[in-house]
Amino acid sequence: MPSRRRRNRNRVLSCVGAASVGALLFFGAHSSSIGLGGGTWSQQHDQLFRSPGPPPPETLMSMPRQTSQADLSFARRLLPNRHHSPPQLREDAVLLPDREVLVLSADPAVGNAMCVFQGGASSPARALGRLPGPGRHAYLCPLPGSEQPLQPPPLLLSSSSYSSSAAPPATAPAPAANFRKLLNWNESLVFDSAPLPGGDLLLFAKGTNHHQGVINTATSNIQCIYSKDSDGMVASSPATTSAQQVIRCPPPPAPLSSSNLHVTVALNGQEPLPSLATYTPQNTALPETRERKTICACTMVRNVAKFLPEWVRYHAAVGVEKFFLYDNASEDDLAGQVSSLNSAGIDISTVAWPWTKTQEAGLSHCAASNQPSCEWMAFMDVDEFIFSPNWNEVEKPSKSLLESVISVDPEVGQIFLPCYDFGPSGQTAHPQEGVCQGYTCRLMRAERHKSLVRLVAVADSLANSVHHFTLKPGFRKMWTSLARINHYKYQAWTEFKSKFKRRVSAFVADWTDPVNLQSHDRAPGLGVDPVEPVGWADSFCEFKDNTMQKLSEKWFGIGSGGRGAITEFNSNGDIAPSPSLP
Repeated sequence: MPSRRRRNRNRVLSCVGAASVGALLFFGAHSSSIGLGGGTWSQQHDQLFRSPGPPPPETLMSMPRQTSQADLSFARRLLPNRHHSPPQLREDAVLLPDREVLVLSADPAVGNAMCVFQGGASSPARALGRLPGPGRHAYLCPLPGSEQPLQPPPLLLSSSSYSSSAAPPATAPAPAANFRKLLNWNESLVFDSAPLPGGDLLLFAKGTNHHQGVINTATSNIQCIYSKDSDGMVASSPATTSAQQVIRCPPPPAPLSSSNLHVTVALNGQEPLPSLATYTPQNTALPETRERKTICACTMVRNVAKFLPEWVRYHAAVGVEKFFLYDNASEDDLAGQVSSLNSAGIDISTVAWPWTKTQEAGLSHCAASNQPSCEWMAFMDVDEFIFSPNWNEVEKPSKSLLESVISVDPEVGQIFLPCYDFGPSGQTAHPQEGVCQGYTCRLMRAERHKSLVRLVAVADSLANSVHHFTLKPGFRKMWTSLARINHYKYQAWTEFKSKFKRRVSAFVADWTDPVNLQSHDRAPGLGVDPVEPVGWADSFCEFKDNTMQKLSEKWFGIGSGGRGAITEFNSNGDIAPSPSLP
């Protein structure tokens, strides 16, 4: 008899499943449809994964696949452009908070795409980009009809194919009996992966550890499970580290190491977690030709397009050579701004990271994936600027400014920079001249800190609290007096309201929910009322500080932080001041 906990979990999954739905991507004119949800493991796999515990360490077994002609026929109807493809074996649709479905597809949509749900309801599919680990293309679809009842079973497919001008079918055909339900983001889930140069694989999983860096599951109780669907081979071995949402797995054994595999984990003898993760062996035959950058910057972004140029141009001028933007499903012109900045000579990469409440995991991914290409990494937000009052004596910015900050002993693995929070400074709307020149009043004392991290010093666990990482033995941390962070946190109310909702969404679904009221990510005294507090424009102003304003004007010109201003960089790293705004 299943336990009460398992029965309750199954009820939740059953109810959520129907919301699920049968997500289906339809491509532009005369496009083919891709069923979302895919097939399941063979019966032998299902029996294996439902056994009392996972296979013992480093075991390898081959299970013969028995795919019926009916299954193959069904798969060919589902994927008309890939007649020889077997049924999909991975879940590829996830129900996210706020009634949205994240859909993953091996191939990008051509033209417009939409999701078609049970009963024929549909909604537009917004492309989010290609995920770094699984390599599949992500699309976000709102669930149509907020009052739509959730009734199992979910319909996860359609064999119909029609042009974008045709109406979706009134009803979708019934799914095969063994098709999986839509995954629920609120349940345990392996959601991404990252292969490392040494052969290890990082898995990013919900439900394995406490969020704030507490390691509460022994690695001996976590099994990494690799599977090869084409011939039913499965292997497992214990994880090597586990912290927060990151699990480090050893590479698969030799018989599987050259294959494209599905990967998941099993905890404490339980069933393996549902997984979206894959393993693709790295091509070690190709020589590493990329030049290693001295200083890079990594940040998580969402709808910050109008702030991005000022932040990127400034930090590129003082020494950041490469930027990594982990895009959390932005809906603005982020891609356009990145393209313009790349054209101006600034090196920026965007990583699709649609996962909710996973900032620490994203930064762990960034630190591990870019160790070969970056010596130091600055981890900060787009409203945070590295600054030193001593730089006001410098007539022209150069890479040497940040290089002087990281000129430390080899055993220093992390440099702390204190953060000073700026207030609205009398502004009632986003300042046309940009944040550095528009916000000039701050709190007296530093709040929190951010870090410059030597990536080779980061511990294998990759545990971090956004502000700093755990280091390997032999490395130490230090504070610097050479620079600080100007944090433009409390901006004009119209900007702060939107930004604050995103900040609090790292902890709760809605900033008006009366939870985590003492969190530092909530504005002091704001509470849960989404109404501008009386006197907001003059709040958080204890000290008039216009040093950054003067520096920005001198280096880049008055109004250089305004949207649309672009700074050109030549091959020597020199800049030409942006024209002043009228």
